[in-house]
Amino acid sequence: KLMNDSDSRWAYIQKRRNRIQFIIFSSVILFLFSCNKKCDIELAQNDFLIFGHFYGECFGEGCVETFKLTSDKLFEDLNDNYTGTDFNFIELEDDAFEQVEDLIDYFPNQLLNESEAILGCPDCADQGGLLIQYSENGTLQSWRIDQSQSSVPDYLHEFMDKVNEKIYLINN
Repeated sequence: KLMNDSDSRWAYIQKRRNRIQFIIFSSVILFLFSCNKKCDIELAQNDFLIFGHFYGECFGEGCVETFKLTSDKLFEDLNDNYTGTDFNFIELEDDAFEQVEDLIDYFPNQLLNESEAILGCPDCADQGGLLIQYSENGTLQSWRIDQSQSSVPDYLHEFMDKVNEKIYLINN
């Protein structure tokens, strides 16, 4: 009888161990694949997203538009520099911020792992380009993206549409 108790106890321990291993394995798999398309990226206190468009063969105020989105404010660049450098941001009204505050929700996580800073050939054929800069914890990443969606990865299309939509909303 002592042998049976020991065997059944051992079987119970093995079953329990297998369940725990299954739960741990399942949890790891769920965690790894929960962000397969895009994860929520949030703008913390000192983080920001700079977004804008640029068109070289263009005249007027709308040729270069650049904005800076923080967790609670929206700014517009006054310099309108085609190269996407030398910014001079001024704060915009709260209603402009409210129109674009959700843009970060469309930011594709895959862009953070992109090895290239230039995607496609921005403005090479007068189609324009997008400037995107993302700063998180003081680390700045920057991209220039072709406006022609056939020239860039599919994962960018929805975000590109949203960037263009938000620029339009701010300007109208």
